[in-house]
Amino acid sequence: MNATTDFVHWFRAAAPYIHGFRGKTFVIAFGGELVADGGFVQLAHDVNLLSSLGVRLVLVHGVRPQVEARLTENGTAIRYVNGLRVTDDRALACVKEAAGTVRVEIEALLSLGLANTPMAGADIRVASGNFVTAQPLGVRDGVDLLHTGEVRKIAAAAIRRRLDQHDIVLLSPIGYSPTGEIFNLSLEDVATQTAVELAADKLIFLMDTEGVPDKGRAIHNALTVNEARQVLEKAGHGRARKLPEDVAYYLPCAIAACTEGVKRAHLISRHRDGALLSELFTREGVGTLVTPAPLETLRPASIDDVGGILGLIEPLEREGILVWRSRELLEMEIDRFLVLESDGVIAGCAALYPFPEEHAAELACLAVSREFRGRGFGDLLLAEAEKKGKQAGVKNLFVLTTRSEHWFEERGFVDSSPAHLPKGKQALYNYMRKSKVLQKSL
Repeated sequence: MNATTDFVHWFRAAAPYIHGFRGKTFVIAFGGELVADGGFVQLAHDVNLLSSLGVRLVLVHGVRPQVEARLTENGTAIRYVNGLRVTDDRALACVKEAAGTVRVEIEALLSLGLANTPMAGADIRVASGNFVTAQPLGVRDGVDLLHTGEVRKIAAAAIRRRLDQHDIVLLSPIGYSPTGEIFNLSLEDVATQTAVELAADKLIFLMDTEGVPDKGRAIHNALTVNEARQVLEKAGHGRARKLPEDVAYYLPCAIAACTEGVKRAHLISRHRDGALLSELFTREGVGTLVTPAPLETLRPASIDDVGGILGLIEPLEREGILVWRSRELLEMEIDRFLVLESDGVIAGCAALYPFPEEHAAELACLAVSREFRGRGFGDLLLAEAEKKGKQAGVKNLFVLTTRSEHWFEERGFVDSSPAHLPKGKQALYNYMRKSKVLQKSL
């Protein structure tokens, strides 16, 4: 395929996400490093695109490298307690200066509108303000953290009003107390609490690593909250399993957010150009997705699934792998079908046709979308079909196939013949198609 064809296929595949994201609220968090090294220019382009698609955006930035640089210039000692900065008066002055500078730089980059650039025609309005109420962290491990604080309250209603006006809300890691005190906050605390208070659809952390590391150099593509907790637990046992520093900061926040109502959390690399778009608009993504529950749901099909099943099986029917079914027939037989749904998309299906008098059943129309192959979805559908067959008293499961003989044999099916089919199925057997008959005892 040429580049144009690839683009068309990608754009069509992205269409469900484009429709689904309109009107949704995303909280995107990133450290001050992204601004310091010039990486926010590319992110501004992607933020502009999301905004133009109707996504409601809250950006939360950090200032750690900028504060460190100012403290070093001033000859001020840099003090941390368990990863938390001890913010004395001098450090707080540096935090305020850094936050103001970074905020202005971000607003300037979001205001670009040069012709022949991704920002051409952009009309982005940025809203900042005292949306975060904070309180002191106090004394930790015998050390007074002074002006270091934590989020007490997010002005969610005020933020929503700005989002309703199509503004992008920009939050700095600074909070204010009702008595007028200023507190230095962590960006992950601000981002997490904001996402929770807004009941955001997504909380996205841009970080130094590609995602949550799995075995070797691989990363976890997706984790449930329970699986993510297990990753943290294992990381606490042995130095070899230690997580990268940024993952250790952000993964607990992703877990907390998903536990408290945020629908999805993403951990992706700030170094990969276009990582935000690749994560959001492709099925496989480029980082780690954290969800409250598994993305895959295996369930009986309903009449609302007919369109999704047709889209799944029609390419296989054209190739002669599956027998053609009309929409009317599919609607009539929908109660025979199982579907495996992945993140709202029908990824696989299977049908079970019982022959009660012979205590047999046919497994038919077992199909998995090309995009989801290699994930064991076929095995999940087969296992569920076998389970339902056993519950219905089926002792012999059979399948007719022209292309997948080896796949079924690897899963316990044995070669048979049309003569061993139930009488009702023998009468319907198509000798022109010459399908292989395979059987499995349940």
